Amino acid sequence: MSIRIVLADDHAMMRQGLRSLLEKQSDMKVVGEAENGRKAIELARELLPDVIVMDITMPNLNGADATRQIVHEFPKVRVIALSIHSDRAFVAGMLKAGASGYVLKECPVDELLEAIRMVAAGGKHLSPKVAGVVVSDYVKCLSASAESPLETLTNREREILQLIGEGKNTKQIALELHVSTKTIEANCHKIMEKLDAHSIVELDKIAVLGGLASLEP
Repeated sequence: MSIRIVLADDHAMMRQGLRSLLEKQSDMKVVGEAENGRKAIELARELLPDVIVMDITMPNLNGADATRQIVHEFPKVRVIALSIHSDRAFVAGMLKAGASGYVLKECPVDELLEAIRMVAAGGKHLSPKVAGVVVSDYVKCLSASAESPLETLTNREREILQLIGEGKNTKQIALELHVSTKTIEANCHKIMEKLDAHSIVELDKIAVLGGLASLEP
C-alpha cells in the first residue's frame, strides 16, 4: 500500500519537483497539493493523507500553525517540515506544533524519502544539522517556561496576526476569512490587549518577530 502524501509549499515549482521525485517511488503517491497552510488543513480534512510535507513560511497561514491544527484534529496524519530554515526557533516551533519530522531543503533526496517512510511508520526524523542536544533542550525549555504572549492567542487570532504581518488591511482580512470587518476589528482589539500592543504597526512587527509572517516576498 502506497504512502499517501500531500505537499504544502507556496512555490508551485517546488511542489512540482517534489511530486515528480516522490511519484518515482513505488511506495509513495502524492494525492494533493496546497499553496498555503489553510489549504493544507482543507486537504487534510478531505483526503486524510498519511503524511503532509509542510513548508513553514507560507502566506495566509504558516506551516507551524497549520500543523498545530492538523495534528489536533487528525492525530493520525503525520507532518514533516521541509524548510530552508535551520535555526532552532523554527525547528522548535514546528516540533511544538506536533511535526514528526524536520528536513532541510538542502538535504539529499534520499533523506527526504527516508523521513517520509520513517514518519509514516510512526517514527520521527530530524535532519542532522538541526538534530541533537541543543534542539532537545530548547524544546524542553519552551515547554517548561511560562507561555509566551503569542501562545495566549486563539487559532483565529494567530491567523489574523499573520495576515496583518503580511500587510493586509482590515477589509482584506475580512474577505480572506469570510467575516465582517467589525469582527476583524474586534479581534484586533483583543489581540492588542493580549500582546500589550497599541497599533497595527506594532502588531505587524510582532507578527514578523514571532515567526508568524516573513519579510520575504
